Amino acid sequence: MRAARWSALHPWRAILAWIAFVAFAVGLAVAIPTHETSDADYRVGESGRADAMVADAGLTTPDTENILIEGANGGPAAAEVVRAAKAVPGVASVSDPHPSEDGTALLVSVELDKGVDDASDLEAATADVAADHPDLTIREAGDLSIDAAINDRVAEDLGSAETISLPITLVLMLLAFGALIAAGIPVLLAATSVAATLGLMAPLSHLVPSDSTVSSMIVLIGMAVGVDYSLFYLKREREERAKGRTHLEAVEVAAQTSGHSILVSGGAVIAAMAGLFVVGDATFNSLAIGSILVVAVAVLGSITVLPALLVKLGRWADRPRVPLLWRLNRRIGQGGISRRLLGPVARHPVVALALSAIVVLGLAIPALGMKTHSGTLDTLPTSIPEVQTVKAISKQFPADEGANATVVVTADPGERAQVRAALEQLTHDAVGTGTFVASGEGVRTSTDGTTSMIVLGMPYDETDDRVPAAVHELRDDLVPTALGDLHVDHAVGGGAAEEVDYMVHQEGRLGLVIGFVLLLTMLIMAVTFRSGVLAIVSSVLNLASVGAAFGVLTLVFQHGWFSGPLGFTSPGFVINWLPLFVLVVLVGLSMDYHVFVLSRVREHVDRGLPTRLAVERGITDTAGVVTSAAAVMVSVFAIFATLSMIEMKMMGVGLSAAILLDATLVRLVMLPAILVLLGDKVWWPRRPRGPRGEPVVEREPAYAASRS
Repeated sequence: MRAARWSALHPWRAILAWIAFVAFAVGLAVAIPTHETSDADYRVGESGRADAMVADAGLTTPDTENILIEGANGGPAAAEVVRAAKAVPGVASVSDPHPSEDGTALLVSVELDKGVDDASDLEAATADVAADHPDLTIREAGDLSIDAAINDRVAEDLGSAETISLPITLVLMLLAFGALIAAGIPVLLAATSVAATLGLMAPLSHLVPSDSTVSSMIVLIGMAVGVDYSLFYLKREREERAKGRTHLEAVEVAAQTSGHSILVSGGAVIAAMAGLFVVGDATFNSLAIGSILVVAVAVLGSITVLPALLVKLGRWADRPRVPLLWRLNRRIGQGGISRRLLGPVARHPVVALALSAIVVLGLAIPALGMKTHSGTLDTLPTSIPEVQTVKAISKQFPADEGANATVVVTADPGERAQVRAALEQLTHDAVGTGTFVASGEGVRTSTDGTTSMIVLGMPYDETDDRVPAAVHELRDDLVPTALGDLHVDHAVGGGAAEEVDYMVHQEGRLGLVIGFVLLLTMLIMAVTFRSGVLAIVSSVLNLASVGAAFGVLTLVFQHGWFSGPLGFTSPGFVINWLPLFVLVVLVGLSMDYHVFVLSRVREHVDRGLPTRLAVERGITDTAGVVTSAAAVMVSVFAIFATLSMIEMKMMGVGLSAAILLDATLVRLVMLPAILVLLGDKVWWPRRPRGPRGEPVVEREPAYAASRS
């Protein structure tokens, strides 16, 4: 309140200070280069150790691009491809054309020099040859080209989402306020908060490396909380002005009520996002830093520059009015819709709670069978040409198709011969099980003779349930048997082992994160409202929302519900990082309006109303704001469900469905039903007291008295 009052009394100072802060933060991004995560930051378990051993020995496989020539009589074209590829700068070696089994295709493999991170020159050379042979299909894909294509598609998708989300948010704010300036204020605060956070992340990235997805997370969370906080503040300030207060008085009341709710809800969001640190993953650490920072910046803006803007604008905040929307906004703002919904809930709380709980439980049950896996080639959009090329190569040349594992051994150079013999025997034994296939590389040894490695393929797709068992067989049986007589250091890595280690690393982390987030938010609720019962109720409702969200993810993406309208083919699993992401974002954002609603209910209780009537009035007063805030979040998240990347679709569907369920069924049905059933017990151990300090006596609500 002191911060808001100072800002209201010195509006120009507060506004200029905010502009200077944002400009300084943006300047940091220009002056300080962002330090991004590297492959080493993602190493986990034994596979991470194997990867480090390979990298230290200089045995890292060079980036490779494959050029596929399809069609009759492709030999001359393949020869041209080889000549053109050898002339490209940065090419280390080019293989001879290798024919497919049916003779309809040729494959040329191109190894690039270490340090080369761009295959555009090779792609251009391939395109030139393809142009000279229109009767053939000549295309290229590999390590660098497919990564570049994916990055371009992600950037395109995110740019599209951000471009669409801005006008949608403005339209929803116009519906919420009915005036152009008032609608623009939340968007302005959210946008400047995001800009400042992106700038501050540049120096922070040198302490916690920045993942490539963190900027999208900052935009997503920053727009959501920035708009929410402005909504809470503006709606209350407008409500107080309607009661006859001056602009300064209205700002002070809004600071004391909604401003306090913003601080509490901001703390709850930060607590939820801090749960990402429990995972101990480079990506989640980066996302945690970015989301916590943008929430803190949005809270700072809402209690400083926002009051200053409201006082300085005065009546102009409600100008220019859109006549139809202005009248519609005032009508909805009176709580007509929410009162019609809340009436039956308050009259029949047991029935309302039972029915809503059945729906939520029914949605949550499928989550018990959720299967997770990292993204694969099949989860990438087929509209990316390089993806289609890789699939065509896998079809024509299936030898390299499927999962694989790497066995790395470090020993004294004098034992080089024994290590080679042991690895060759290991290859023979592994192939003999029928679970593995030998690669064409054989044993590779570092130049100093200390490190040797082999690659073993598997006749299974990388998502096959038999792959983890094969990795465990290799680690627990085959490798110890082959290397048992040697005093060496060894590790099993590769793509299949990395997936196993990641799942082991994540095993139990979801439960830890849920416990951590619920415990912190429970403590915040208990301290804020001095009620242990209310803290437990809040945690139970959060858990119900999370369960329903996980169930929706499982039904849609694992079982393929609505895959046609959403435009994707079900991979049969949920991408492994999404459940944790959805959990913390859902709990954090839902606590925004949860705190706002309960604060208004408590406000009515402190004025002397019994809990049952305070619940009805409090939720009626806040339903319009909650609906507007949820509509913004659902609309923005739903945009991501229309994007081509299936990870973005999963995030969009999971969060939009979760917020929609949480803002309607959970907070407008289950929450009031529970509060009405518990009555004054919800405030235990502190008994509510009226404005004169006397205990509040639970009385029959007004609607029941009028019926009697």
